[in-house]
Amino acid sequence: MRISTKGSYALEAMIAVALTDTLHAVSIREISERTKISDKYLEQIFSSLKKKKLIVGIRGAGGGYRLAHDAAKITAGDIIRAAEISISPVVCVNDPESCPRSESCVTRVVWSRLDNTISETLDHISLQQLKDAFVLERENISDYFSI
Repeated sequence: MRISTKGSYALEAMIAVALTDTLHAVSIREISERTKISDKYLEQIFSSLKKKKLIVGIRGAGGGYRLAHDAAKITAGDIIRAAEISISPVVCVNDPESCPRSESCVTRVVWSRLDNTISETLDHISLQQLKDAFVLERENISDYFSI
């Protein structure tokens, strides 16, 4: 499994949104300046995040984006799943019918366990924790998340 730049950038962009006062929206331009991700790519990413109802768009003067939920209720898994087609290490984990050997595959247990570990890890880290870690500028971030 490999997380694409879309997934990685979605996580960065969501942290940028979370760092903004919850009463105000943050524009694509501001997020682009903070993250160094192009406006066009952010628009694609935010389209996926809006579809999954992780952010809301505010139109008009002072418009932009803000979180649809409290940062503590949004996980890294929610964000990555919104941006990526799949986070499974192999297709057959979520779609056994895609492989004619899935019933007798001896390696399927490995892929299934890996898939569970990936999901548990991503679902254990909240956007609030990522925001807090950014603010605190932790040197050893893995200690902060107790992974």
